This record gives sequence, structure tokens and C-alpha cells, in this order.
Amino acid sequence: MEVMTDQSSAPAQDAARRDGFASRVGFVLSAAGSAIGLGNIWRFPYMAGEGGGAAFVLVYILFVLLLGFPVMMAEFSIGQATRRGAVQSFEVLAPGTRWSWVGRLGVSAGYAILAFYSAVAGWALGYLEKSVSGAFASPISADASGELFSSFIASPVTSIPAAALIIALSAAVVFKGVGRGIERASFVLMPIFFLLLLGLAVHSLMLPGAGDGLRFLFKPDLSKLTVPIVMSALGQAFFSLSIGMGVMVTYGSYLNRRETGLAPLALSSVAADTGVALLAGLIIFPAIFTAGMKPAGGPGLAFVTLPTIFSTLPMGSLIATAFYALLVIAALTSIVSMIELIAADLVDRKGWTRGRAVLLIAGVGFLLGIPCALSFGGSAFFTRFFGVPDGFFGLLNIAFGNLVMVLGGLFICLFVGWKWGMPQALKVLGIAEGKKLGVLLSFSIRWLCPAAIAAVLIFIVITGKFF
Repeated sequence: MEVMTDQSSAPAQDAARRDGFASRVGFVLSAAGSAIGLGNIWRFPYMAGEGGGAAFVLVYILFVLLLGFPVMMAEFSIGQATRRGAVQSFEVLAPGTRWSWVGRLGVSAGYAILAFYSAVAGWALGYLEKSVSGAFASPISADASGELFSSFIASPVTSIPAAALIIALSAAVVFKGVGRGIERASFVLMPIFFLLLLGLAVHSLMLPGAGDGLRFLFKPDLSKLTVPIVMSALGQAFFSLSIGMGVMVTYGSYLNRRETGLAPLALSSVAADTGVALLAGLIIFPAIFTAGMKPAGGPGLAFVTLPTIFSTLPMGSLIATAFYALLVIAALTSIVSMIELIAADLVDRKGWTRGRAVLLIAGVGFLLGIPCALSFGGSAFFTRFFGVPDGFFGLLNIAFGNLVMVLGGLFICLFVGWKWGMPQALKVLGIAEGKKLGVLLSFSIRWLCPAAIAAVLIFIVITGKFF
């Protein structure tokens, strides 16, 4: 299926030699691995807890289906049409324009998110080591748990090496390429991830507080819905699915050009991502209600609240080890996709070798990750960085983990819907323009998604609140 013009024949010829996924299953596992990350296991439960539980969950699922799925399809269409990275895809489809800045914005977000994401992943790795050593086998008070977490993230001796190790492991996967690296790692890591996830969920459902946890998660009280909760649900949908910064453009570019029917692949990735978020809720909330604690634990839910609960649960040490292993795997698969986003750009556009690109990305990510790791007491300068909450870490999170991803989603919709055109995108996706799915995608990408994203941006400007 050829959609490029004569001017792009050179990139097309280069793309013919491009590495790629060997199977649809490998692609789905890799795309799901990118989407499934700390946003599902760490961020979703505490946001659902603060958002009133089921009311937040209901709005979140609606946004994933109505907005997340169309934006993912838009990104897939760009990548498969050009078989190039995030920046060059826009150069191929809109030569002589400034649309390539959408891709550049996404690549810059990749560096920033890699930096602060690796810091949180380092926390998970550190807590995995603690759980293996039996640190959570004995009862620990909420105050003691809070002090333990604060001292861990404030210590450069523990936080920086942990973040560095996470980056190094992820870089080693990307170094081997798409087929031999990312796809093979996904075939190993994702089944382990899902087995741990399902095992923990089954265990939690047998706890005394399972009924209360289920009601909190699935019985919505719509009176609890507020504008900030709705906006938070939309922001979480974008963050969780890894859309808006070009990762799915890059992954879409590695699909065989003869591959059709991308809608089922996107739906599989979206379903896996949403299912994992819900299962994370099933793991955490029954345990919280069993311990008689409140679900609105905030960002410290996984690292402060849960350690106080593990010792009260049957096989608590094993549960703690499995939970933090789950967090580490989720972090690794997402960080791999961020490194690949940038590596694909450097390989395609600059002609670099994959090895050189990965080494640079890992180095820059590590250097940017140092001030992120020092933003919680390790350095007064980075902790108080321009008065932003959580310092340098918070600044990158706000600027790139929130604004740039939302803006990227908006620009991708405008590009596919109005500049490149829905007829071309639907042709690449293998969807008939007049069929129901084609009509729905066209409406969502051209009108619904931009309107919803604009509403989020207006909300941010008016309230000054981020997600």
C-alpha cells in the first residue's frame, strides 16, 4: 500500500530495509508494554482513589475509548504510511512545512519523560530489593513508612544508581533492535507481568475487604464527579496510553506495510492498558479496605501506604516482592519505548547507527535523571527548583508529562484530520471511509478529540492545575 509521493521515494527505499516486528502478537505485546507502565500500576490507583473511585473509573474508560483509541489510530496511520520515525514522518507527509515540529516536540518529551520516569522506576527497583530482603515482613507504621520512603528518595546514594540501572537495562533491550530486542523482551516480560498481575488480583479478591474494594472501584457515585476529576481522567487516559508524543507513530512504522486491519491491534493495546489499570485497582483497594485505611493515598499510595499493609496480608513478603517486580517490569517496557522513540529519529533522520544513538540517549537520560532523583531532598537547589512542587522533577512532569503530551495529541489530530487528510489515513489503516468505523474515527479525530483536548488546555490555563 503506497501512499507517499515521488518526493519521498528515497525515504521509502530506506524504509524497505527498516527493522520491524516479526508478528502481530509481538507488535501488540510491545505496544501494550509501552502503554502499560507506572501510569497504570502507580498513577491510576492513586488518581482513582483521589477521584472518588468508580466515578473517576467510568469517565476514564469513556475517554480511553472515545479519545485515546482514535489518537492511537492516528499515530499508527502516520507511522505505517511513512515507515519513518516521529520527526521524519511529518517531513515525508507534509514536505516544506513546519509540521515536523510536532515530531520534534514528541522527541523532546521522550528525553524529559525518560529522565523523571526513570527516577520513579528507581524507587520501584529499590523497594523490590527491600521486599526481597524482608523489609516489609514486620509491621510498619504509617509514619515509619513515610520516613523510610522520604529517606530513600532523598538519598543520592540509593536513588541515582537505581535510576541508572533502570536506564541501562532498558537501553540494552533497545540496543538489540526491534525484532531481536524489543519484541523478544516483550515476549518474555509481558507474560510474566500478566501472571504476576492476575495472581495478585486473585489474592486481593480473597481478602476480607474485597467487597468494599469492588464497590469503591465499580459502583459509581456520579454526585462525586467534578470538573477537576473529569479533566484528571482525560489527562490520565493520555498519559497511560503513551499517546501524544509519537511513540505509537514509531511503533506503527515498524509494522509490515502489507499489514491491514490496524483497528483490532489498537483495540487490543487499549484493552490491555485499561484492563491492567483496573486490575491494579483490584490489587490495591481490597488491601486498603482490609487494613481499614482510606483509598485517597495520593502519589505515595504504592510506596508509603502499601508497605504498612503487606505485613498484615497472608504471604505479605511474597506479595510485596511480586508487586514491586510488577512495577519494575511496567517501568522497563515503557522506558524502552521512550528510548526507541528517540533512537528511531536519530537513526532515520541523522543516519546514526543504533548503538551510537542508544548510548547517547542513555547518557542524556541519565544526566537529566540526576536532578530528577535529587528533587526530593537530595539537593536543595533541585528540590526548590524555581518554586515548582517537587522541584526539577515536577517541572519536567508538568511541562512534558502533561502539557507536551496533551499538545502533541492535539497537533496529531489536527494534522491527520485536516492537513494530511482522513481519506489517506483511513486507506492506510485499511478502513473503508464510508463504513461506520471510518465515520466515527473521522468525527473523533477531526472534531471530538481536538475539542476535548482544547477543554483540558483551557482548564489548565484557568485553574493552573495539572494532572
